[in-house]
Amino acid sequence: MINFKDVIKVNNLLNGTDEFETFQLLNEDGEVVHEDLLPELSDQELQLLMERMIYTRTIDQRCISLSRQGRLGFYAPVAGQEASMIGTQFVLEKDDWILPGYRDLPQMLFQGVPLSQLFLWSKGHHKGGQMPKGVNVTPPQIIIGAQIVQAAGVGLGLKKRKKKNVAMTYTGDGGTSQGDFYEGINFAGVFNAQTIFVVQNNQFAISTPFEKQTAAKSIAHKSVAAGIKGVRVDGMDILATYVVAREARERAIHLNGPTLIEAVTYRYGPHSTSGDDPTLYRNEQLEKEWDKKDPIKRFRLFLEKRALWTEEKENQIIEKAIEDVKEAIKQAESERKTTVSDLIENMYENPHLHGKD
Repeated sequence: MINFKDVIKVNNLLNGTDEFETFQLLNEDGEVVHEDLLPELSDQELQLLMERMIYTRTIDQRCISLSRQGRLGFYAPVAGQEASMIGTQFVLEKDDWILPGYRDLPQMLFQGVPLSQLFLWSKGHHKGGQMPKGVNVTPPQIIIGAQIVQAAGVGLGLKKRKKKNVAMTYTGDGGTSQGDFYEGINFAGVFNAQTIFVVQNNQFAISTPFEKQTAAKSIAHKSVAAGIKGVRVDGMDILATYVVAREARERAIHLNGPTLIEAVTYRYGPHSTSGDDPTLYRNEQLEKEWDKKDPIKRFRLFLEKRALWTEEKENQIIEKAIEDVKEAIKQAESERKTTVSDLIENMYENPHLHGKD
């Protein structure tokens, strides 16, 4: 005999009555909505966050131009996602690990990978994946979602070695549709790995909108099945992304479990410079709605109210970024071109005669 009350209880669970509220500290006007939750960052640290967002957006614009000129290879634009990228990376220490996807070059840069090295990677140079010694960053993963499984393993390794460090990995909303995503978060949950999974939900997997990728109410909900902490944050709010990432790092190093962070954000440009046209799957109204949430505009208002930011300072950062790009691309282009022999020697310990020029 079926108990009717039990049926109602099950239906309530299936209907997803538990909600993941989107955590926010700054609204679209740069006003603080939770004064008591503001992080204790110095004026210098607040300015540094802004400097990095301006620097990143300027470099992004230059990289798009370089890619169109044929001086760079594959490039995935990041404008709109600066807060989710920089706010989360800002909590990391030198001995923490980043396992990035192909859009996550800014986090790699601020973790210690030179800009010229990132350009070599974009150009497909055989030295592009040679990360500098002492910089705990893996080459950007091209296989969608594969870094999720790798990060779970790195996080477990840190735990077994009793390190007070974490592995932080990034993917987009499209990456959560991959089997590797589920395997990775499940493995991390089972073995209590010191891993932080950051999903930058920029609303589109290339041209597929989020609502057509999953029936789940949010990506954060997917943490429940893996038995790990799930958080949904305003990915256009750099202070909010910093706070949730800082809390996730503390949880991990104190063996309280991994965390899945869904950063709700938006990419202003195409998926990549390889050909997709965002006007075919996004309309002007949607663009205007997200432009109001722009992470740089929002944080600029916040800093200006505290007399911590000026137009002059912003222009200085832009000029520096432009000069840094010029120098970095010059360095990258000064490397000798990759040959077939280079590729073979990197693949085989003992290249055979057929592999010679």
